[in-house]
Amino acid sequence: MKKFNLMVSKHFILAVTLFWSCKTTNNIATKQDDGSAKEDAPLSYEIIGDKLPIADPYVLYHGDKYYAYGTRVNGFEVYISEDLKHWKRSAHLALSPENSWGTRWYWAPEVYYVASRNRFYMFYSVDEHICVASSNRPEGPFIQQEKTPIVSEKAIDTHLYIDEDGTPYLYYVRFTGGNVIWVAEMNDDLRTIKAETLTKCITAEEPWERKQGTITEGPSVIKHGNMYYLMYSANHFESQDYAVGYATSNSPKGPWKKYNGNPILRRDKPAASGLVGTGHGAPFITADGSYNYIYHAHANMNSIGPRTSYINDMTISEDGVIRISGEATKPVLVK
Repeated sequence: MKKFNLMVSKHFILAVTLFWSCKTTNNIATKQDDGSAKEDAPLSYEIIGDKLPIADPYVLYHGDKYYAYGTRVNGFEVYISEDLKHWKRSAHLALSPENSWGTRWYWAPEVYYVASRNRFYMFYSVDEHICVASSNRPEGPFIQQEKTPIVSEKAIDTHLYIDEDGTPYLYYVRFTGGNVIWVAEMNDDLRTIKAETLTKCITAEEPWERKQGTITEGPSVIKHGNMYYLMYSANHFESQDYAVGYATSNSPKGPWKKYNGNPILRRDKPAASGLVGTGHGAPFITADGSYNYIYHAHANMNSIGPRTSYINDMTISEDGVIRISGEATKPVLVK
């Protein structure tokens, strides 16, 4: 088997409102020849929107920039930021429908940089099937080499995890008695799975997971020490009790033991900052090596959509507990 290395390429600002937009400034300090700090001219942003307007969000950190992808249009947009607060929408789609199998329901894209191939891979759902496309740039264009789904059955919510030994695993949701998270090893082409390795991971069984529907979805896997963590969301996304939990295992294939303190993010948790319908997010590594967690929430208490994305700090404690904490960062769009 080929070996793969995955690089998880893991301010209240003064505003001057001008019609529908506003400008903000950030002061940047640089070091002079004598070692003293010198303040550079402030960066200026023209704010054109007060939300990051994507659901099922995912962030890739690569080349000193953050790239955010999510559910919103036919195909997938990409938003680019240097500070996680100010995001600029690319003028071009990261994935256009003409470059993919399927015509509707483009959901939950995730993008990974595979260093051994010097290439970016986008895993996503379209028309309730799972697909993969690739590009030589994080902003795309991503193109599906073979316009066919990864598996023939209906499925959604893909997540790629490449283990330290180079084995690639694909986690995704199958409709087997509800929305159930499964995993399979991938073949070397990163376009097909080894069907004989397909293994059930997580199903909705606990009371917090069954407020509305029998649904677990949006899987993400990270490894800390010798422990694997599978983060997921439960309940129907329309529920205000949509929430995030996790399970642990000593193998990427499980069996998985759910954390007894679940959920770790829900409308009643401090980190939600009063938001409802919090979920289908993903952890990502920031510029300083720490974790953040991006997720979407309902528009407000009375309306599900349009769903928008928020970012919180995420840590793993010395005793191995994941915590999502702090005040939710509310990203803005800039010109």
